[in-house]
Amino acid sequence: MCIRDRYQRRVRGTDRMQMLRRGLLLARANVRTLPATAAAAHRSVSNAILHVPQPLSVLSARNLFIQTQSTPNPNSLMFQPGCTVMETGTVDFTSGTKAHGSPLARKLFRIDGVAGVFFGGDFISVTKTEATPWEALKPQVFAAVEEFFASGQPVLTESLGPSDTEIHDDDDEIVATIKELLDTRIRPVVHEDGGDIEYHGFDEESGIVYLKMKGACASCPSSTATLKYGIENMLQHYVEEVRSVEAVEYDGDDEMEGVQN
Repeated sequence: MCIRDRYQRRVRGTDRMQMLRRGLLLARANVRTLPATAAAAHRSVSNAILHVPQPLSVLSARNLFIQTQSTPNPNSLMFQPGCTVMETGTVDFTSGTKAHGSPLARKLFRIDGVAGVFFGGDFISVTKTEATPWEALKPQVFAAVEEFFASGQPVLTESLGPSDTEIHDDDDEIVATIKELLDTRIRPVVHEDGGDIEYHGFDEESGIVYLKMKGACASCPSSTATLKYGIENMLQHYVEEVRSVEAVEYDGDDEMEGVQN
């Protein structure tokens, strides 16, 4: 096939994709006429093809464009202010008494119903109490985040600890591989759900990797499934010495839990 023919086939293929996208957009205009179940299915398929994100809500606050994104944990939401929150690493605050190192976390914990605050690269995960409705809480969180970033204060006034997945000279090959997998393949996916994982060791005799779930993942009903069917399967695929992944329970005496990564 000559170069010209190949080019024309690519153009025709591009035209077909554009027609498909236009058709989906036109179909969306009529989706209200479908039954509720069919409409939901249509939106799911068309969003997947068009790569359209589905935030719960959006608020334009002065110079910020804050949007929220749901997480697998119904009591946690990701608030994305459209700017950098953490230059490096993540930090988890499990109570207001642990928030002395962050003016933003202290501000959020003053809101009734806030039970946890987690900072990622470009998002803030807020975890609420079971009894507090998001309809009452979200406007207050929006206002607090907007006011804080308008003030120009630093997110943290204390430095973070060393990275939990930093590879040390005395780490053997197995531990080094586990840390690399956690940092490069698993952690980015967990961040997308508004949380993080923290490495707490590997027992060579039992083959158990110990991890702590943080942020939205800490109290998520599906956190066990994430550990067993997601993280454990991934580690076992690459490291045959790993037999199991177990969760390290939260210690109420812990201070601000932050790591560079």
